[in-house]
Amino acid sequence: MILVCFLRVSAQTYEPAWESVNSRPLPEWFSDVKFGIFIHWGVYSVPAWAPADADIGIYAKYAEWYWWRMMNTNDEAGRLFREYHDAMYGENFKYQDFAPMFKAEHFDAAQWAELFRRAGARYVVLTSKHHEGFTLWPSEQSWNWNSVDIGPHRDLCGELSEAVKEAGLHMGFYYSLYEWFNPLYRRDVETYVDQHMLPQMKDLVTRYEPDIFWPDGEWDHPAETWRSAEFLAWLYNESPVKDRVVVNDRWGRETRGNTPGGYHTTEYDLVHDGIGIADGDHPWEECRGIGTSFGYNRIETPDHYMTSEALVHLLVEKVASGGNLLLNVGPTADGRIPAIQQQRLLDMGAWLDVNGEAIYGTRKWGGAAQNDHLQDVYFTRKGNDLYVICTSFPERPIVVEGIRRGGRVSMLGHDGIIRARTSGGRITINVPDITPANNPSDYAWVFRIENAL
Repeated sequence: MILVCFLRVSAQTYEPAWESVNSRPLPEWFSDVKFGIFIHWGVYSVPAWAPADADIGIYAKYAEWYWWRMMNTNDEAGRLFREYHDAMYGENFKYQDFAPMFKAEHFDAAQWAELFRRAGARYVVLTSKHHEGFTLWPSEQSWNWNSVDIGPHRDLCGELSEAVKEAGLHMGFYYSLYEWFNPLYRRDVETYVDQHMLPQMKDLVTRYEPDIFWPDGEWDHPAETWRSAEFLAWLYNESPVKDRVVVNDRWGRETRGNTPGGYHTTEYDLVHDGIGIADGDHPWEECRGIGTSFGYNRIETPDHYMTSEALVHLLVEKVASGGNLLLNVGPTADGRIPAIQQQRLLDMGAWLDVNGEAIYGTRKWGGAAQNDHLQDVYFTRKGNDLYVICTSFPERPIVVEGIRRGGRVSMLGHDGIIRARTSGGRITINVPDITPANNPSDYAWVFRIENAL
């Protein structure tokens, strides 16, 4: 079992103001874990459809946006969703009619948690409530629009939270600040925030004590309207997770990339203004699906999914750049994680079983830029040790610049001696002969240089 431990962040009292809440240091554990599992699961898992092959942009292929797209037909994406819905269910079939069909009858929280543990993930983030407003816990503010009152008649947040923690992983919750069609939100945002959103968020934290709180849907209003600083002051001062909880940067339309107290986020390598991470030295996280969508899309084929090799390379790239990878799975409405997604995760776990020490607990190496001439080579560091991660097997010796001193070189998972020589701030690593019989892993190979820095 993976042991989860925490250190107290600070005894400081935080004021409900951005300058104060942003002064809180991000708990160090988040920068150590590196790999997490995102789960998009809700009523949208019933229709489970998006036009995966259409030329409509990345974000328009999200199956979890089914309700919004089918109700907004002023663009090509909306028309495609509406046409599909009417053809499959009829013009009079409302989105709300899907809720009783979201039954989760095959959901086994312990099986999910064991899969994520075997995948090598160290944390899990579940959509407690997406933009549709349907909660996966018995929220009083979402009466008859939650997984206990209708559909599964189960506390899905509670079941998964218990199983994930039992497996030794960190548990977190995604929470959408806004709700597309909530009448109160559309009529009176101030009252919605005061009587619906803030009580829900505090209830979620108090009930399940998550290590991660992951807001989204912030773009409709500035952080002041959402009263984000007020909530964060409560989270850091009074909540049961005040010493260990981490948050992202999605607290208002102006906050992405501007919240020093939270980690920064990208989504399919972008933020909403079409650029990537500006400050790679600040803790950050890339989230994306294995395929073209976060929510399950029943029409995706293997061609829409990243290969296991590509996913390992993605993890290596993000970690070497100083970030985490939050990789999404989209379960079916009956509670199964599709087999192809499970296989991808298990392949990643097999690679991490051999090479995880080059990922977990590591940090970005400042000398990587000196080695841009190396193709398919990435670097991480841990203390004075340097890890050289090759995403294609090298055919010639590897020459690494910027080494202060040379220590023993080894290949993770390989018992043979690795010969190397150090001279003038560089090390030359001789590549061993690898055969199918002694190949330590697939997809990427790691050399550890001890006491190199």
